[in-house]
Formats: sequence, C-alpha cells, structure tokens
Amino acid sequence: EIYLKKEFSDDADKVRKIAATIKETKFKELVSEFSINMAKMQVEALLKRKKLREIGITEPTVVKILQESLKNHTVKDLKDKIVFKLKEGEESLIDLYKLKEKVKTLFIRGVSGITHVLPVKRGNEYIILTAGTNLKKILPIKEIDTMRTITNDIHEIAKVLGIEAARQAVIRETTNVIKDQGLDIDIRHIMFISDVLTIGGNFKGITRSGVTGEKESVLARASFETPIKHMINAALSGERDELNS
Repeated sequence: EIYLKKEFSDDADKVRKIAATIKETKFKELVSEFSINMAKMQVEALLKRKKLREIGITEPTVVKILQESLKNHTVKDLKDKIVFKLKEGEESLIDLYKLKEKVKTLFIRGVSGITHVLPVKRGNEYIILTAGTNLKKILPIKEIDTMRTITNDIHEIAKVLGIEAARQAVIRETTNVIKDQGLDIDIRHIMFISDVLTIGGNFKGITRSGVTGEKESVLARASFETPIKHMINAALSGERDELNS
C-alpha cells in the first residue's frame, strides 16, 4: 500500500501518473507487434506510440535502454520500428527466436517487482495498491509518504527496516486476518507469538524445525508433529523430560 504526500494524494490524475511510473514496464508492453525477418536474420518490433506517451518515455530513451541491456547485439532505430540483430557467432533460426523471447522481457522503467498498480480512494485521499513489492526502491521516490507506506512481505520488512519493524508487521497482519474472521483474540497473545518468532533476530516458523523443534521437553516436541521420530531420537540420546512445563 503506497501512500502519497498531501500535495499529490488528492489529485486523481497525478496519482495515475505516479502509478504508471512505479509499475514495472517490460519491453513487450510497449510493442504492438514482434516479427522475425528471415531474409535479414533480424527481429523487428513495432512500438505503441500511445503507450510511450502514457508512461512518459521517448523512443530514443527506449533504444538507449535496449542497447545497454543487449550490449553484444545490434539495436537500431528505424523510426517506424526497432531492429535487433544477432551477436557474432550466432546465425541460426533458433538463436533468432531466443533473441525475440529475450527482448520481450527486457526491463525498461519503473520499479522492478511491481507487476500491477491500482490507484484507489481511501477516505479523503488516493493511495496506490500494488501487486508485487520492492520497499527498498519505493521509499526513496520523492512523492511517496515514507511514514505510512507498507508492505505485507514480512521478510522484506526485516531486510529493509529491521526485525522490530517485522515483528510489528506480524502483529498487524495477524490481527487483520483474525478481525476479518470475526474472532476476538487478546492482542497480547499475538504479541507473544510475534516475540517468539523474531526473538533470535530473524524469523523462525512455528514448525517442527523452527520454534517447536527447540522446546526442551521431548513430549512437547512429540505432541506437535512426528512423535515417533522424536521419541526414538530422545531414547537414542538418553534425553530426560522433567515434566515441569
């Protein structure tokens, strides 16, 4: 959920423009038709002029980005189309098809990982909902309100903002899920689970190899999953259970 600064968040057109520049744009989205010219052994692409205007990018800029991405291939702008030629040593039809598929997925602009954007009105302002997340690249954008912009990718939050922020995200996401189900669980239960998951400075799952696997009591471990395995291992190593938990 991307929140914008006050001067941008109440203007729908501004929000749409910001959303268009954030969305990851691959080269295939800018092309109306790809074709293979067998006589000249080259791939040809017809650009969508309207789409270029929408995302605010010019044809020479696109060509420059393509040339940087395909350093060993020849990229030429013939005004009505962009032409790609094979690199030295490649001359088969298979190589030409591979080049065509490679060209389609080349990154042109936007924030990598943000595959879809949707500007929506929430309260008195517009926000941008996205599919895909890239907190590290989104936060430096000048129009974005960094204090409120959030993601539900807890691993990314831990990486970018630290484990305390990730703990808070676990609490928030879990609380939202429980509220949606109409359940009433004391927040302290959720806070306790979040502490257990993150106390080591990174994430541990509530799994037999994570938090549960570290319990001192063999019976507590066995009661969670794979009881026979735990019993055999405990017997082999002569473990003792004080039955005090």
